[in-house]
Amino acid sequence: MEHLNNMKHITVSAAVIHDSQNRIFATQRGAGDWKDWWEFPGGKIEPGETPEEALRREIREELDTRITVGELLHTIEWDYPKFHLTMHCFLCTVESGSLTLLEHEAARWLAPDELDSVQWLPADWEVIEILKKFFSHNKLSDN
Repeated sequence: MEHLNNMKHITVSAAVIHDSQNRIFATQRGAGDWKDWWEFPGGKIEPGETPEEALRREIREELDTRITVGELLHTIEWDYPKFHLTMHCFLCTVESGSLTLLEHEAARWLAPDELDSVQWLPADWEVIEILKKFFSHNKLSDN
């Protein structure tokens, strides 16, 4: 992976938060190069943190919510123009809190057939495709 030597490398955790109706929680970026694009909430893993710990911290900071971090759904490796991204995507559920937007511009719960209705960040499309396949055969929870 030679390209990593020439490019900044960012490692993040992302929460694929789902509810009992198989809806997925999506957030819209409010700032930066990718303002107005949609993403799974989460953020950078700090030194000494596990991906799961980082995710719990980020969701508390960004959404004032406690989540239960479940299984790793997928890890994405993606080259953006200015950096290489490693994104660990975990299936999550809300433990407590009301998903209050502290950093994002907007948020929506998307049903399986609505996943294409927002402009996802390029790296997130890989997860959307996995979710679509999963929904066509199963559901995410039995609650």
